[in-house]
Formats: sequence, C-alpha cells, structure tokens
Amino acid sequence: MTIAWYGHLKLQQTGVSRNWPLYAVILFSWSIALFEYACQVPANRIGITDNGGPFSLIQLKVVQEVVSLIVFTVLVTLFFKNETFHWNHIAAFACLVAAVYFVFAK
Repeated sequence: MTIAWYGHLKLQQTGVSRNWPLYAVILFSWSIALFEYACQVPANRIGITDNGGPFSLIQLKVVQEVVSLIVFTVLVTLFFKNETFHWNHIAAFACLVAAVYFVFAK
C-alpha cells in the first residue's frame, strides 16, 4: 500500500503525472494496491493459526505494520530527497522492534 499511497507523489514531482486528472491518479494507485492486496491476503490466510500457520491475528498485524513502515522509510529515503531522517525516527523504530518482541513473547 505504501507505493500505491505515495508513489504517485514521486511521479508528480518528476512531472510524469503532473497533468493527470485526479481520477487517473486514483486508478493508477488502485491498480498498484490491487497487486499489493493480491500478495497480502494470501499471506495472511497462510500465516494465521486458524489455517495452520504460525501467527496469531495480532502478530500478523504487528508484522504487517512494521514491514509497511520499513518499506515506507526506504521509499522516502531513496526517492524523496527533500525528506530527512532524524533521531526521533530511529527511536520510533526501536519502539517498533520492542512491539514485535512483546507481541511474540510467550
């Protein structure tokens, strides 16, 4: 979802989609989101304990959020050069690592 939500902003910055009407940007983003959902939904079905997977619903959600934020950070760092990475972002990631630890703790 990160690429669907924010990728069009990079296209606008580069001039590719600057003159696109809003409905075209929405359709473009939804086409990316459809692919992302096509990957996420089977992963959740396979991964949940109800279907024989190793994860609870809460664990799946925490992992999904952490992966999403890591992808977002990489995307912003590589493609949006006007955004900067600060100490508080590192502290927030440390909290996410702690969240993953606690959600998987027995």
